[in-house]
Parts: sequence; structure tokens; C-alpha cells
Amino acid sequence: MESIFSYYKSIPAFRKTFSLEDFLDNSWRNYNASVANNHYAHNILAFDFGFKNNIAAGAGDFEERTTVAIKTIEQDFNLILISEYFDESMVLLKYSLCWSLEDMVSFRLNSRSEQTRHSLSPNTAEKIKKWNALDWRIYLHFNTTFWHKVDSLVGRQKMEREVAQLRKLQVKLANTCLKDRCAVDPSLVKDARLKPFQYGTAVIQGYNLNPNLNIQTKTKCQRFILPELQYTHRLYTKQFPKEAAKHKQATKTVK
Repeated sequence: MESIFSYYKSIPAFRKTFSLEDFLDNSWRNYNASVANNHYAHNILAFDFGFKNNIAAGAGDFEERTTVAIKTIEQDFNLILISEYFDESMVLLKYSLCWSLEDMVSFRLNSRSEQTRHSLSPNTAEKIKKWNALDWRIYLHFNTTFWHKVDSLVGRQKMEREVAQLRKLQVKLANTCLKDRCAVDPSLVKDARLKPFQYGTAVIQGYNLNPNLNIQTKTKCQRFILPELQYTHRLYTKQFPKEAAKHKQATKTVK
């Protein structure tokens, strides 16, 4: 929730609060579920899965709704990945898809700079768990099943080895593709087409390509670092070329 507060500081639920702690201490006063965009402030994980997110831990039907949510997610998804264990998730996904380790190499996108990250006190963390009780229960369940899948499909020792191999491949790709070998603040991204969208108080980092890449390698590397909005536009153009051409022409006409 710390990242949500940073990304969506402008939504009504967060707008008048001084800090995440301030919001949590006065959550029911600041939060109105009927106001547009306030869904970001409460059980956003459940919301993204398609469930009603406006429920408190002490609600009479909380346990029933939690059980229904978990069972529904299990029916709809064969595998749930865990962001805190992203590399382990990629290895597990590799086995589920029967892909190679090279297929799972990636660069982190939509990541904030360290200056806009804030550590949480144990007390604040507990308040978040209580406020987002439905999300917390969903997370606990699928964190447990995630490691059960690791044990049954891969094994802990093999997982450690493959994660180490994956990270070596990521370093190798970074050495090939990236000028700085790491993400940089948006003000330092040289190519405007590769700058990530900035929203809220978060500073979303991007990448610079090595300048001496051949065309084939440059094209490959660009796909790894292209921000989500630009990548979505590229996929839309590829999937719906006629509609994309009409939109482009309409934009030119308006200008």
C-alpha cells in the first residue's frame, strides 16, 4: 500500500492526508467507496481480481467473502506469482509454460526511485493488514500455495540454482543492452520514446540503451525496456492496424 499511496496520491481518499500513516489513522473518515477512483485505497488486489473491495475485517460476511474470493481465484488461475519473489516466480512460470530460462529474462519496469520509497514501521504494517484485510488474506493463501508449487514442481535447492542462473542472464543482458547497466531517473532517460509515464508523487525510472548496438540487437533490447503504455500502444497497433491508422489520422486532423 506504500506504493499505491505514492502512485495515487491525487485520488480523493489520499488527497488531503499528510502521509500514509495519517490516512490509516483516519481511514473511514477519508475513504468514501462511492467516490470515483477511491477503489485504489482499499483492497485493490481484490478489486483487480473482480471482487467487491469495500469490506472491513470485522464484517459479518468477511470470512464467507474471503473464502469465495480465494476459491474463485484458484478456479480461474493455475498459477499466482508473488512480486516479492519475482525471480522465483519467473522460474516457476518457466516450468508451467515449458519454456527455457532465457525466455524468462527481463528488466524491472514501472519501478520507483529510492528517493520516493518509504520504509514502514511494524505498527504501520499492521494497520495496513487490518485496513486491507481481504487483500492480506488472499496474499497469505497464495503465498503459501506458491511455495507448495515450488516444492512439488522444482524443489528448493534447484530453485536457488535456477534463480542464480536467471540473475546471471539478467546481468549479461544488462551489459549488452543498457548504457548505465541499471535503471535511471526519468530526467536522465535520453530517448523521449522510452520515458515512462509519471504519476502521483512517485518517480518512475527508465533505461538508456547502449549507443553502439546493431539494428537487430537494438530492436531486441528496446522490447525489454519499453514502458508499459508505449508497449500497449505497439501491441494495439499490431493487433488492430486499421483502427490504429484511423486514430492516427484523426489525431493529425485535430492538430
